[in-house]
Amino acid sequence: LIWKWDPCNLVEQKTRVQTAFEGEPVTINCTYSTTDSFPYLFWYQQEIKGYPRYMLKKFPGSGEVDKQFEGRFDANLNTSTTSVPLMIKNLRVSDSAVYYCALRPTVTNTFNTHTKTLQINEP
Repeated sequence: LIWKWDPCNLVEQKTRVQTAFEGEPVTINCTYSTTDSFPYLFWYQQEIKGYPRYMLKKFPGSGEVDKQFEGRFDANLNTSTTSVPLMIKNLRVSDSAVYYCALRPTVTNTFNTHTKTLQINEP
C-alpha cells in the first residue's frame, strides 16, 4: 500500500500486519520518496482506542527519540536506500499498536503516512 497525496513525496510499507513474540526484537520497514534533499521522517504509535503519539524523528545525520520511547525504540534513516526502519528491542505485549511512518511536512499541506499493525504473541 502506498499513500500518495503529493506525487513527489510518499512513504510505503509493504507489510500490513507483522507478528512477533514477546522479548524478541522487531523491525518495521518504511521506505520513502521525496524531492527534499534534507528529508525528515517521523514515527508515530497508535494504541487501540488511542490517538497517534509522536515517537521519534530522523533527518540526515541526526534525530531524536521522545523520552517515553527512549531505550527500546529507534530508527535509522538511510538516504541511500531511502528507508527509515523502526527497530523495537525486547518486545512487550503493550507494544501492540498501529505504527505510522510519516514524511515531513506532517501537519501542513501534505501528510504522507502509512500504517503498520504490530501484534505481539506471548511465548
